Amino acid sequence: MVGREGEREVLDRVLDGVRGGRGGALVVHGEAGVGKTALLEYAAEAAREFRIAPTSGVEAEMELPFAAVQQLCSPFSELMEHLPPPQHDALGVAFGLSTGPAPNPFLVGLAVLGLLAEAAEEQPLVCVVDDAQWLDSASARALAFVARRLLAEKIALVFATRELGDALAGLPELHVEPLGRRDARALLESVLPAPLDERVLERIVAETHGNPLAMLELPRGLSPTQLAGGFGLPQAVPVSASIEETFMRRLAALPLQARRLLLVAAADPVGDPALVWRAAERLGIPEAAAHTVESEELLVLSPRVVFRHPLVRSAVYGAAGLDERREVHRALAEATDPEIDPDRRAWHRAHAAATPDEEVAAELERSAARAQARGGFAAAAAFLERAVALTPEPSRRAQRALAAAQTKFQAGALDDALGFLETAESGTAVDDRVRAHVNLLRAQIAFVSRRGSDATPLLLAAARELEAVDPSLARATYLEALSAATFAGRLAHGGGAVKVSEAALAGPPMPQAPGPSDLLLRGLAVQFTEGYARGAPLLKEALSAFQCEAVLSPKEAHWLWFASWIALYTWDDASWTVLSTRQLELVRQTGALSALPFVLTNRSCVYAFMGELRTAALLEEELRAATEATGIATVPYGRLALAALRGREDEFSELIRTTVGEAEARGEGLALTVTEFLSGTLYNGLGRYDDALAAVAPAERFYTEGPAVWTLTEVIEAAVRLGQPERARHAFERVQETTRAAGTDWAVGIEARSLALLSEGDDAEELYKEAIARLRRTSIRVQLARTHLLYGEWLRRERRRLDAREQLRTAHQLFRDFGVEAFAERARLELQATGERARKRTVDTLDQLTPQETQIARLAAEGHTNREIAARLFISASTVEYHLRKAFRKLDVKSRTQLEGRLS
Repeated sequence: MVGREGEREVLDRVLDGVRGGRGGALVVHGEAGVGKTALLEYAAEAAREFRIAPTSGVEAEMELPFAAVQQLCSPFSELMEHLPPPQHDALGVAFGLSTGPAPNPFLVGLAVLGLLAEAAEEQPLVCVVDDAQWLDSASARALAFVARRLLAEKIALVFATRELGDALAGLPELHVEPLGRRDARALLESVLPAPLDERVLERIVAETHGNPLAMLELPRGLSPTQLAGGFGLPQAVPVSASIEETFMRRLAALPLQARRLLLVAAADPVGDPALVWRAAERLGIPEAAAHTVESEELLVLSPRVVFRHPLVRSAVYGAAGLDERREVHRALAEATDPEIDPDRRAWHRAHAAATPDEEVAAELERSAARAQARGGFAAAAAFLERAVALTPEPSRRAQRALAAAQTKFQAGALDDALGFLETAESGTAVDDRVRAHVNLLRAQIAFVSRRGSDATPLLLAAARELEAVDPSLARATYLEALSAATFAGRLAHGGGAVKVSEAALAGPPMPQAPGPSDLLLRGLAVQFTEGYARGAPLLKEALSAFQCEAVLSPKEAHWLWFASWIALYTWDDASWTVLSTRQLELVRQTGALSALPFVLTNRSCVYAFMGELRTAALLEEELRAATEATGIATVPYGRLALAALRGREDEFSELIRTTVGEAEARGEGLALTVTEFLSGTLYNGLGRYDDALAAVAPAERFYTEGPAVWTLTEVIEAAVRLGQPERARHAFERVQETTRAAGTDWAVGIEARSLALLSEGDDAEELYKEAIARLRRTSIRVQLARTHLLYGEWLRRERRRLDAREQLRTAHQLFRDFGVEAFAERARLELQATGERARKRTVDTLDQLTPQETQIARLAAEGHTNREIAARLFISASTVEYHLRKAFRKLDVKSRTQLEGRLS
């Protein structure tokens, strides 16, 4: 290899890291022909003691899901048995080894990581991925997932690609530049058949721009005379086009049958010599053609069909006429076994069709269903896209366009989905059912892409259309519209939750045997139209139904997230715990990882108010891993809650500036409601009641927006402290409307505490005692501690210093244990005012652990195996072991039993 010393050193460092027990990834990128493949070959040669696992992207296979990953993993298939069951099953379905529900792509990525880590335990591994620009999207996501999690695994993962795409962005990279003038001359002179005129040689070096492949291919097909005089040289063009033109010039000189054989090979993505020859025989191509193409070093036909360079394949296919391509695809379809490989057969038949053909379109539709079952939504959409084009009958074409839009939506290609929706509704024979489903999907795209204010009216319109054609789906869509209205809150367009509720109540009646989601829709609709008190009993019935059904259908399980939120708004912490835990378990069991970030941020926020700030922080660490894995970011409610309770104003303000502003811009009013509540908590904790009252003022206007009722409790405390009892009493009336209807210990405890703030003498004391008794029976422990604090402050103002100390001491101890620093300091100062000095919190050894070390140590102490921890945190078992060793060393323990005792 001429030159490239610097590039080889980078590769050597990656390999040396693996030799030292630290995995790594590298993306080698540069223009076509610049020498990326040669560097991969160098890496394989330099890693003689490693096992080499190669794969490559193939342009013709870009729509076939997991094609490249399956090629990479096939040598290690026997190790799949070592994977946790969800990962084993996901990988089996993805590779077509078993049937089952479509696996979540991120679960497949985790399975690939685990499989390669298992293989690397036996022998260090170098995974080489060539032509990564042509990876199918499912493989690209899975391999990028693996690359980002390599740490303690003995794995090097090296990609070669022309351009850095989104999937590989952010990974360590090596840009391969063209050769410098001296190295370029040395390479060119090594392949020339005869010395060149100096000026001609310099021209070749200049026009090939230091591209090694261009210099190696240029002399082929030119006589020494043409080279010497420069008369055979092409005009200056972009390098990749110049290389392709060189190949095309060589193709033009070949016999017809040799060119036809090359076209058969170019049209077949499998690289199966038997298949190529079966197709060639149907076309009457003689065996002599093989000798010609192999002698020209354009193609190798055994043991696999491999082109000299990917540009040869593209040059061959690009040079062929449309009729020639169709003829070749027809022969390949006929040569493909319909039982063994029906999908590739359908794909070839589609490319062979010159006019609409219902038989071929139906075959593509069946292939789409198989692809979707393997989790290949992108592949399913590709099959359906071609099926739409080949469908002759307009109404059937509209139905297939709708199906293509739905699969594009599931694949995350939202713009493509919208394009197919236009196709679906453009025909003259579109029926009401298709039109209603088109509008529903358009609304769902709006909600998923922005979770903003524009989704609610679209979902409402879709629900109304569906009433006549699918009443059950119409009811589900009304519930979806209500969830969208909940997110939009005060920023909702088109009437918001009240308008949706009115339409839902006037719409299809509830079935005779209603499911939990039917009850939830009825309860919410009544609450928004007739008031909190009228809706509360119905919502309690719905929440009970979600908890009582032993096995929820997928349709009902879909609404667990919303039901758990409604439990919070009805002051029902017990139901929230059951429903949220059930949802989290379901997400982990099914691998529905796209829902995980939303579940975790909700749980993190609530756990913070349960006084379990360390657990909330660990959930935030898990959320970070889930966000990295899925690419789905949520408003960081957990981090905001932690910052507010700890009294960290700068951190809190920065989080609002960077994330809540975006949510407001897209119309997600819920973010405003939650941050107003947390702002009130922050400033009341710091004793800055003016700032608290200013922050929570909007809740007095938007008090029906879910979390706003909690914000009103902050209004009551701040207004009382600032001598504004009428303002506090008005807020109390709003709170009391919900707490009396809810009737839970949490609700009654907060009502009693709020009224105590507005009362005097014995009445106030009895209310404080009732509040403490009630809140002690709940899991919302921060509110219990705050009630002790408020009671202690009241006792001190009543000059009952000894009684005050007891309450303030309890409050301070609870806040210290929780890590609620701002309120702990407020309690400490109050204790000091009674004449008692409180101890400040000391630094715990546990604080020396990083968040990830803490998370892993706690899971290990709970009895989880390394593989179970790895599955939960989206890393490999080797990385778990790496962090666990560090935690053991910092905590000075030598076993998991000791670890459990240290963390208890």
